[in-house]
Formats: sequence, structure tokens, C-alpha cells
Amino acid sequence: MKLIEKSLISGFLLTLILALTGFASNCENLSTKVLRLHILANSDAAEDQALKLNVRDKIIEKSGEFLNTATSKASAQSLTTENLDNIRKIAEQEVQTRGYSYPIKVQMTKMYFPTRNYGNTTLPAGHYDALRVLIGEGKGKNWWCVIFPQMCLGSAKNSAAIDSVFSDSEKKIINSSENYEIKFKVVEWFYALKGAISSWLT
Repeated sequence: MKLIEKSLISGFLLTLILALTGFASNCENLSTKVLRLHILANSDAAEDQALKLNVRDKIIEKSGEFLNTATSKASAQSLTTENLDNIRKIAEQEVQTRGYSYPIKVQMTKMYFPTRNYGNTTLPAGHYDALRVLIGEGKGKNWWCVIFPQMCLGSAKNSAAIDSVFSDSEKKIINSSENYEIKFKVVEWFYALKGAISSWLT
């Protein structure tokens, strides 16, 4: 890539960063306080997608038993890491109970998530630490939520937990009643552009 093209792209990126400094900074702070759950189905077949949801429900139910003692993202991540083998066994048992023999792989990872709504809250795009569960070949549509603070399914209404984790400015961002749709989309564009630039420069 020509130097002038790199300079123009870098300049545009810098302008975008400056325009979003406050909002982007708070979005990035959010990612340091959240632990997410990411589950991939074996395939897009209807039965594999249904199985994915069964595994999801069981993991959320059982993980709540040890995550209820977590008071921070760090403690939630530590507790989840300690229980990876138990989580794998829980998923395997559910798969077998449903009549399948798919292997299960669980790991802690850091990955990119797009903007996502959870009940009355919205989490912006960004790189988040996550518990990742692969069922079988893991080639089907994925499902994700937040296991700390507990925002999966009905626990998305647990405002007390959210209040204890996020600052007032962060709660403004995740409150879906705020008109932040455009800013959320720009943050997604920023990450897409950042990734493209990294590829071009290497």
C-alpha cells in the first residue's frame, strides 16, 4: 500500500477516534467489566440449533450456582476458569440426555462481539472475555449472552446486579431507551476499519 494511502486512512481513523473519545472510552470500560457466554451449534440443522438452546439453558442454570458469589468480572472469570471441566461435563451430559454424542469443547477466550440487545439493555460492539462452548463441529449459528453480570434470559432484568457493576455513564450507554443507535453503529464501523487497516499494514 502506498504511503499516502496509509496516511489518509490513519488520519481518518484518528479523526474517528477523537470524535468518539468519550463514548468509545466508556464502551471499552464496559468490556472490562463483563464476562460473556458464546455457544456454537454443531450445524444449522434444526435439531442441532434446538440442542444448542438446551445446552445454553443448562449451562446458565448450573453456572449460576457458582457465579452467584462473583462480585466482579475478575472473580467471575476466575470462578468460570476453575469450573471449565464441570461446565464441559454439564454440556456433555445434556447432549447425551438429548440422544447425541457430539464432543464438547469449552475455553476462556477474548473475542469480538457486535452490538447486542439483552432485554432492556444494550452492550456495544467490542472485544470481550468470554466462555466459549463448541458443540460438535461448532459450524452452526452461534448464541451469546452475558453471564457476569447475569443478564442472560430472565436475569437481564436484574437491575440490582447491573447497578453494582456499572458506573452512571456506563449505565446510560447500556440503557436501550437512550438514542445511541448511530453511535453503536459507528463503534462497529470503527472496529471493522481498525481490523482492515491492521490487515493492510501487515
